[in-house]
Amino acid sequence: MSQPVALRMNAEYAEKFASLALSHITREYPNKLDHVLLSDDDAQSPRALHPIFYGSLDWHSCVHGYWLLARLYRRYPESPQATRIRALFDEHFTAANVHVETAYAAHPSRAGFERPYGWAWLLQLSAELKAHTSDEGRRWAATLQPLASVFAERFIDFLPRATYPIRTGTHYNTAFAAILALDYADACTNHALLDVLHTAARRWYHGDKSASAWEPSGDDFLSPTLVEAECMRRVLSEAEFRVWFTEFLPSLRSRSPVTLFSPATVSDRTDAKIAHLDGLNLSRAWCWRALSSHLSVDDPRTALMQDAANVHLRASLPHVAGDYMGEHWLATYALLALEA
Repeated sequence: MSQPVALRMNAEYAEKFASLALSHITREYPNKLDHVLLSDDDAQSPRALHPIFYGSLDWHSCVHGYWLLARLYRRYPESPQATRIRALFDEHFTAANVHVETAYAAHPSRAGFERPYGWAWLLQLSAELKAHTSDEGRRWAATLQPLASVFAERFIDFLPRATYPIRTGTHYNTAFAAILALDYADACTNHALLDVLHTAARRWYHGDKSASAWEPSGDDFLSPTLVEAECMRRVLSEAEFRVWFTEFLPSLRSRSPVTLFSPATVSDRTDAKIAHLDGLNLSRAWCWRALSSHLSVDDPRTALMQDAANVHLRASLPHVAGDYMGEHWLATYALLALEA
């Protein structure tokens, strides 16, 4: 990618990201399954188990690869990749394929399958498809709905029992999952899901103050501190959030905690876990931009937060492609940051 790096979404990025996703979304191997075998019959290939989401190394990355393509298809309908995206969805988003995915996810012995990250991304994909106005987009949304309903019900069942949040910066983070699930609940006007998400987020995070930001850990791709703040921005009223945010990060004006303003160092992009740190930089940029957009322009924190977003973007945006351990998923987080 040439320098200087553009820091807003544009047609060039749309074509690049779509090409990346199309190159891996039907690549079955290598594959890291989250799979509970219930009998010898369950010793099957990824594609047999998951006729839609069998590519991109793992189920959840494949799901948010489809989200990326759906979003680009809607926002850049004249893209050179639009025809390929439409053909991909038409081939894979069939009632028969969704039935297999739904039966797998709904099995009582697989209640923990992809909890909560995969659940949330599937709902986010569904929410994106519901925003489509084309005939094919509406058809894809309707076809996927049975699977989305399974994961919405899983959240409704699970969240009242989730006494404690999970604050790690990886797939188990509950704040990030809540953010994505809230988008789906809003898109569907699912009051039951909205209620449990709001209740859980307030229970988990409302009392948090003076975040120390002990991050990053060695395989974070989410900032535990910033995704919590972004979750609460979506749950609290504007007035409540202003108070909560100031108490949560009281020293932002002095660029503290300093780690939140310093991009993570990625020492080996061929290592699947270390490569997560490029995702951390991109997801921090997304959060910084989203959070700063809800402060007044004359708030001294606004410019600091926007600058931090740009610094993090410049650190990792050039590395979205290069090694499969990153390129099978990083474009999703680049898109979030560039659009924020």
